[in-house]
Amino acid sequence: MKNKLLLVILMVACALPAFAADEEKLDDRINASADVIKDILGMPDGIPKDLLNKADCVIIFPSVKKAAFGVGASYGRGLITCRKGSTFTGPWSAPAMFALEAGSVGFQIGVQATDFVLLVMNESGARSVMTSKVKLGADAAIAAGPVGRDAAAATDIVLNAQILSWSRSKGAFAGVSLEGSTLRSDDGANKTLYGRDISAKEIVRLGKVPPPASAERLLGILRRASPRHIVK
Repeated sequence: MKNKLLLVILMVACALPAFAADEEKLDDRINASADVIKDILGMPDGIPKDLLNKADCVIIFPSVKKAAFGVGASYGRGLITCRKGSTFTGPWSAPAMFALEAGSVGFQIGVQATDFVLLVMNESGARSVMTSKVKLGADAAIAAGPVGRDAAAATDIVLNAQILSWSRSKGAFAGVSLEGSTLRSDDGANKTLYGRDISAKEIVRLGKVPPPASAERLLGILRRASPRHIVK
């Protein structure tokens, strides 16, 4: 009995460093996402503020590299945060970890690391991304987002899109269509971050968990940039 107890203690002790390392990686992902959104929102020709004010959710994928995209087998890792409440009028939620998968072999983003920011513009888009896996362009309408503080946002493309997307690479910022790619919840990462099995919907829509300490800077940036949701 004593030997069994000792074995259990040793197994737990060995697992703790790996668990701590996984948590540290997730904190790094959250911090990198905060850096991306801070930089992009600070650009003179960044995401138009009126679009951010109208958005229900923000999805950020920092430092995605071409090497991460094979035939859809590998993926970029990021996060999503939504305005809480059934009508998306509450404060920004705790982040849920998300994954972006390549849509096809022909989808190329270059050797340099590329940041992606997506705005989910309506409830139907938010419902779509909360499913187990959503194919952009098929399950949810996506369009390249306009750039510039004064960019005309009321175009047919923007009005009809459920999701708008942008990329930043080598300092260049532009709207980019991710049609053909897929989004899904990174369930393993969410379990590590929050200590239990929990869905992305429970985190960002139902607000069932408080945000981790590492997310405070990210949420603070979004609160300052867009404290109030402008309902379309």
